[in-house]
Formats: sequence, structure tokens, C-alpha cells
Amino acid sequence: MAEQPVPDALEADLRRVLAANFPAVELDAAQARRLLPLLATRRLARGRTLFAQAQPVRAFYAVLDGEVEARLTGLDGAVSVLEHVRASKLFGLAAFAAARPARYEAVAQAPSRLLVIGAAAYACLMDEVPGFARALLREFAGRYDDMMRLLEAARHRGAEERLRLALAQLARDRGGDAAPDADGWRQVAATQAEIAAVANLSRQTVNALLRRAAAAGQLRRRYGRLWLPPAA
Repeated sequence: MAEQPVPDALEADLRRVLAANFPAVELDAAQARRLLPLLATRRLARGRTLFAQAQPVRAFYAVLDGEVEARLTGLDGAVSVLEHVRASKLFGLAAFAAARPARYEAVAQAPSRLLVIGAAAYACLMDEVPGFARALLREFAGRYDDMMRLLEAARHRGAEERLRLALAQLARDRGGDAAPDADGWRQVAATQAEIAAVANLSRQTVNALLRRAAAAGQLRRRYGRLWLPPAA
């Protein structure tokens, strides 16, 4: 169930989400006053489903605290993890904006707190916040380009190239998760299951390719995370 948080805390949450996803968008005080009453937050217990596959999505969301797993269940019952959505990241946007049923289900992997952006808040952002519509279009265009690259790779490129493209996409999508280290290497906060889903490879193939790339110095595996070199 959605809840109405303290306005100052809600404004801080909103600005954090906008900065993480649309850094060029600036929200002035008057716009914030109009927008805040249209927003809510929602808490999910671990294991709770926010929306199911093929269910209408009446809002889109940002993770404020915790983690939400986006996963797809095939006709054979097999479950594929698409992404682990962490703090400040948006999800559910495509289904909401297109007014189509969700293509995946969203399940809390930890006690989570979400920012809920429904139709009224979306209209306010689109109509009253300069630059938001353009920033949203860039976001959709970037996601579409990534999808087309991966589709082309799945059809015409080998497993190593598909893995490289998947890692590059995940690094871009999660660029705010951690700053580069002292040598400029970038962290990719993704599980092997997520990488396999994005690259359209089996987990066994991904594991073998990651070991080979690490041995060749093309990536680093530390503390359960992957790190890509500056030029990747």
C-alpha cells in the first residue's frame, strides 16, 4: 500500500532519483511544490510481488532503499532474471508509458522502499518540468539502442562479443552504483544470472568466459563483483 511520507524527506528522495536518472533535469521550488502531493512511497517486504507479468502497470517506480528483482517466467515455467534494480534506479516505465501489461514481474529481494510515480505525477513532470520529456526520450532511445545491439549480437556475433556488450550495457545502466577505482576500472554490480540474461547465454558459458577474460587481464573479479578496464 502506498504511503504519504514527510514532504522534506520525499523531496530529497525525488531529487536523488532525478539526479541519478536525468542529471540534466533541474526541479525548482515551485515545481517541487506542485509535484510532491502527487507522489507517494511504498514499502515491500522481502519476497513480496509489486506487479506480476502480464498485469497492467498503473505507475512506474524508483528504488529508494532495498532491491527489486525483475524476472521473466517462460511458458515452460523457467525463470530468467532480467535485472536486480537497486537504489535510485527506475523500473516499470516502459509498460506504464505505453499503457501495456508488464512484460516481467517485480519482486522485492530485500525489505524495500519505492518511490511511486503515477499518472498525475507523470503528467506534471512531462508538462511542467522543462527538459524532462527530452531526457525521458534519451533514456528510451538509449535502452532501445542497447536492445538492438544485443539482438544483433545474439544473431550474428559470438559468445565473447555478446558478453562484452552485455557487460558494457550493465556498466552504463548502473554507472551510479560505484565510482571507478584509482586505476579507472569500473564496477559492474551484476550477478552471473543477470549477465547471462542480458547476453542471451547460459550461466555456465558466462562463468567460463568470465574466467577466461579475468585470466587474460580483460576484467577483474574481486569481492564478488566484476570490474571493467577504463577503455571497455
